[in-house]
Amino acid sequence: MTTNDEIILIEAINNGDTRAYALLVDRYKDLVYTLALRMLKHKEEAEEVAQDTFVKVFKSLDKFKGDSKFSTWIYRVAYNTCLDNIKKNKKYINNVAIDEYTFNKLDTIDNALDNIIKEEKSVLIKNCINKLPEDSSALLTLFYFEELSLEEISKIINVEANTVKVKLFRARKKLAVILEQYLQPQIRMNYGTGR
Repeated sequence: MTTNDEIILIEAINNGDTRAYALLVDRYKDLVYTLALRMLKHKEEAEEVAQDTFVKVFKSLDKFKGDSKFSTWIYRVAYNTCLDNIKKNKKYINNVAIDEYTFNKLDTIDNALDNIIKEEKSVLIKNCINKLPEDSSALLTLFYFEELSLEEISKIINVEANTVKVKLFRARKKLAVILEQYLQPQIRMNYGTGR
């Protein structure tokens, strides 16, 4: 699973090569920071957690077994560091109510989104993801923006792939509720005033 390039990099770091460690940080810093920002919703905290993540990666690099992608392992360290930060700060983000959610709404929202310029859609979705609870926003980020598989995500958050699938489905439903608020004018224009 781990590439030869990554194995060489890990060995170099374990042998005290600081340039190799700088290369590792440079390679994964954006991925770690994006995940931290999605979960913590706060730039400074995300930067701090990203730094903590790389300190933990450095200290526990010898524990990496190579049975998964190196990026998956780093994501897992970042994910757990974010959870530790959330517990430490006792953050609670309100969940979005999805009781009134229907499959038709998702179809309507998907159709409305198709009429928005691609860049606007990406910005809108990212803004809406930021309004979700940290676990939902992390899942959507890993699956849609980082394009990780269910199996890779299951290794990161330490749950079965089927559970990831269920959590991802629930996260999409929550996202649809938030997106609906932003898309009401677009939906009315395309489908009339009925909901």
